[in-house]
Amino acid sequence: MAVGEINESSESNGAAEAAGTGEAQQPAALSVQSAGTIYYPVAPGVQVNVRRGPNTGSQIVKVLGENSRVAIRCQTRGETVSGPYGTTDVWDSIAPGQYVSDAYVKTGSDGFVAIRCS
Repeated sequence: MAVGEINESSESNGAAEAAGTGEAQQPAALSVQSAGTIYYPVAPGVQVNVRRGPNTGSQIVKVLGENSRVAIRCQTRGETVSGPYGTTDVWDSIAPGQYVSDAYVKTGSDGFVAIRCS
């Protein structure tokens, strides 16, 4: 996979865009909380934009700080984005109406690791 990074200097706080795929190896630092929820780390050293929809044109609803971890509730296809974990069109829904590109989340997979969003 090609490794790239998109920085949106025109966006608030200069946060990196969240979009892409995970690596083809097991994530090194997953956290499992009660009830079996898995939290995946976002790319180290970057802030990641959380968007209203699965594309970079959607409104930013918040920015994840460095060293954040996210629980993926479902995944969907959207705009293709390049990030530290590759280039992908997979977007992770971390809450209703909140999406980050999988290129910025270390899931350990180039594909889906959660159910598809409906």
